[in-house]
Amino acid sequence: MTASSPVHFISGLPRAGSTLLAALLSQNPKVLAHGRISPVAPMIIRLSGLMAEGEYASDFSEEQRKRLLRGVLDDYYHPQPDQIVLDTSREWCTRLALINRLYPKARVICCVRDPVWILDSLERLIVRDPILSSRLVPITQRSTQHDRLDHLLSREGVFGYAWRVLMEAFHGPFADKLILVDYQALATSPRQTLEKLTRCLGLPVYSYDLNNVTNRDAEAFDSLLGTPDLHRIRPVVSHERRHCILPPDIIARMQGGMFWREVSHHLQSKAQIIA
Repeated sequence: MTASSPVHFISGLPRAGSTLLAALLSQNPKVLAHGRISPVAPMIIRLSGLMAEGEYASDFSEEQRKRLLRGVLDDYYHPQPDQIVLDTSREWCTRLALINRLYPKARVICCVRDPVWILDSLERLIVRDPILSSRLVPITQRSTQHDRLDHLLSREGVFGYAWRVLMEAFHGPFADKLILVDYQALATSPRQTLEKLTRCLGLPVYSYDLNNVTNRDAEAFDSLLGTPDLHRIRPVVSHERRHCILPPDIIARMQGGMFWREVSHHLQSKAQIIA
């Protein structure tokens, strides 16, 4: 795989449609997309650190570094010459400069959603298990809803971390590599959203089946996190209306959190938005 090979990335916020989007795009035989977070990003980050620091730093030329790092993704997916890779990780928002160096033509699709409904979705998953075994929240912070939400919103929380790095990427020097896909658009207008992404990414045109969406490779991953159905998707793409189970103070705290919809933020960022 060369620097000009078709490689793109999926990142963004949790419970915002990345699993659904990857499952849809993977219907296209020309696309290799992971249905959940892959190990590629942490492997590349660790290898990059090994080559940049300590006793081995002088052993690698710039070209060697690029070749070895690109080799991680290439060997993991082993794509056919005419296939396009879409790798998924929250970490890609923190490595836009590295992506730009390794894959100058790559884009990063960031799935986004109203934070209120992200937290509502995470809380529903956690409390579905009566013994509260989800590793999304430390055992010492699982007893009350406010404790759980405080952790999810913290720097170490699955939402808080993703939110922080997305904001940094959105306003950073490589924002032009970002394509923000609003969950509302994906759930209510999936075909139009996929058509826009097809044009943005240069994907082969494909007729996606919106009534038969599957994701079979996440059960073991979700089990390790103690959170069954974390990556489960409904077979038919649709927008589910439901009552919010968050307390009023959390709802008030998160109101107005959809910064990508605000004109003032648009003017400050070069990111592309599909909403």
